[in-house]
Amino acid sequence: MSVEYKDYYKLLGVSKTAGQEEISKAFKKLARKHHPDLNPNDPEAEKKFKEFNEAYEVLKDPEKRKLYDSLGPNWQHGQNFQRPSGFEGGGYHFSNGGQQFDAGAFSDFFETIFGGAGGGGGRGRFERGGSFSDLGGGFGGFGGGYSPGPTRGSDANATLELTLEEAYKGGAKAITLQEQTIGPDGSPRLGTKTLNVNIPSGVREGGKIRLSGQGNPGRAGGRAGDLYLKVKILPHALFKLEDGNVILDLPLAPWEAALGAKVRVPTLDGAVEMNIPAGSSSGRKLRLSGKGLGGQGKRGDQLVRLMVQVPPSATDEQRELWEKLAAASSDFSPRSF
Repeated sequence: MSVEYKDYYKLLGVSKTAGQEEISKAFKKLARKHHPDLNPNDPEAEKKFKEFNEAYEVLKDPEKRKLYDSLGPNWQHGQNFQRPSGFEGGGYHFSNGGQQFDAGAFSDFFETIFGGAGGGGGRGRFERGGSFSDLGGGFGGFGGGYSPGPTRGSDANATLELTLEEAYKGGAKAITLQEQTIGPDGSPRLGTKTLNVNIPSGVREGGKIRLSGQGNPGRAGGRAGDLYLKVKILPHALFKLEDGNVILDLPLAPWEAALGAKVRVPTLDGAVEMNIPAGSSSGRKLRLSGKGLGGQGKRGDQLVRLMVQVPPSATDEQRELWEKLAAASSDFSPRSF
């Protein structure tokens, strides 16, 4: 996922060398002017107010500012910023006691840098009340300032690739994921972590597995978000998937289809003996109940599609026998047109 770069210095109208006092003054001036309570019917003012809050949240915090500055000349205004592969952060929500204020979340750019980098998801609580002069208190909060209490980290998403056998049987599986962390010098870096996942038996393509507390870290002691693994089932050499059903093409000799036969058929549970009814045509489907994917009581089936195969060549003796069979079957036509 790529997102648009945001120039927080330009948003607040300060230079990159500005001190904390200059940044704080610039923010308070802009926040007072565009405060939603002073502009109740102006969506553009509210949008700008959110942008100023986001910029100030980063530039007032030495650690966040250092991380933001480390992007350096590689990410100029207008270019795209690429998120590390494998994860997508969750949203951010602001509330004010019993009232809900939709702050529209911090931007994707903020989330990309801080959502998975130990920034805690950037979530805050705004409290109404008080005077606008209180804006000097931190996050710009609607008169009451920013409440620095513990906040839950945002959720993350990743793809979990499974073989068809793993999806069918379920069980424990160790997986390694890439994550973004903050190094000792404060700069972002990529690392890996290994997790043990309990795969539900019969999980289907697109199913989600939740790992509690394995998402992005919380802030100020808040608990971490959750990690959601979206299942992707890898292609199989023998079987195809059709919703929860497993499809197998079973080659048959003409005499097996004509006379009937007992044939050994592979399944995800191991091979079974299947009776092929006499007079079976190519394309006919036979069913093995409960041999597909899905939870208990909702499992799909295995459908065995018969595929009659003719020998590629025939000896003189075989050809003579085919001709005798054709003559003896003159009252049968496979075509109705």
